Amino acid sequence: MSDLGLFDDERRDPPRARAGARQGRRRRGRRRRRKSSPIAPLAAVMVLVLFVGGVGYIGYSRLRDYLHPPDYSGPGTGQVTVNVRKGDTAIDVGGTLQRKGVVQSAAAFKKAVKDRGVGAGLTPGFYRMRKRMQASLALTLMLDPKSRIQVTVTIREGMRAREILSELADKTGISVRKYVKAARDPEALGVPASWHAHTIEGFLYPATYTVEPNATADSVLKQMVTRFDQTADDVSLVRRAKKMHMKPIEVLTVASLAQAEGGTTEDYPKVARVIYNRIKRDDYLRYLQLDTTVLYALNQRRLRVYNKDTQVASPYNTYKHPGLPPGPISCPGQDAIEAALHPAKGNWYYFVTTDPKRRITKFTNSSKEFEKFKNELYRNIGGG
Repeated sequence: MSDLGLFDDERRDPPRARAGARQGRRRRGRRRRRKSSPIAPLAAVMVLVLFVGGVGYIGYSRLRDYLHPPDYSGPGTGQVTVNVRKGDTAIDVGGTLQRKGVVQSAAAFKKAVKDRGVGAGLTPGFYRMRKRMQASLALTLMLDPKSRIQVTVTIREGMRAREILSELADKTGISVRKYVKAARDPEALGVPASWHAHTIEGFLYPATYTVEPNATADSVLKQMVTRFDQTADDVSLVRRAKKMHMKPIEVLTVASLAQAEGGTTEDYPKVARVIYNRIKRDDYLRYLQLDTTVLYALNQRRLRVYNKDTQVASPYNTYKHPGLPPGPISCPGQDAIEAALHPAKGNWYYFVTTDPKRRITKFTNSSKEFEKFKNELYRNIGGG
């Protein structure tokens, strides 16, 4: 046997030894697998627990926030202005309040609205609120009319456009200059082009208006013209004027004269009748000779007009120009407009408000009696 063979026998393991070695390696492998096998299921369980817990916590948080949404306590401090727009829902208003720092959450305000049963929503407008308020107290404050920021302006019947613009400027804080600028374009404010209106006179309807803090001169005047349009529709002004063979602006002019000259509402139809009787004439009676038109041209208001006043150079001077003036001399109310559309029946050509304090107006078709009425007026006002 060679050396090589001897060495080969020594290096080879016996069959049993080799088999034993293989079994040992398999056992060690199996032992390693048994040691690592519990980790994966445990990790999966932990992930599942964390997921379920997270979902449960989120669900709980949402339920908690739904039942008890985040809310401040107390009446709040400071002051902030909040605008509620037309069509805003409770959640819309709540969102605005939250952004302004009034309430802690929109949900809290929505819950307060639901609990209170307000339902239809809040009146659009601007409100004085406080910061960090309890939602229910914020709602209470918004339901209080005193919390609304608004200006109320009352325009009286028979006021002239100049006077109205001045009154609006005084009450709203918007300058007269801006109102005058806006008033220069009646059509832009909503006066129909078919009226051929040269000024805004007559179209600023007398009523009480609410002016919001964000209002502009244009928006305020548009609101008044819209109100006029509604009244004109209510009394069928355009249709009725056509039936009378008159232009709508002419009827409105008669209404403004009746408004300015009449002592009482009952006088308006009679004044309108006198005007219609006279403008149909083809003699001197076509000159209406109304003091109110002269005073309008002079931009004055007083009881007596003197001869020198009747010389004023103006198309509104009905002592110098026959027929109706070129447009209204005031902004009439509905009673005067209806009087112009439905004048009283009578043959009068003259009238005089003989006692302004008691608002007594007398009518006649006699020039002599007319002079008598004028003297009575002068005695009552101390003019002799």
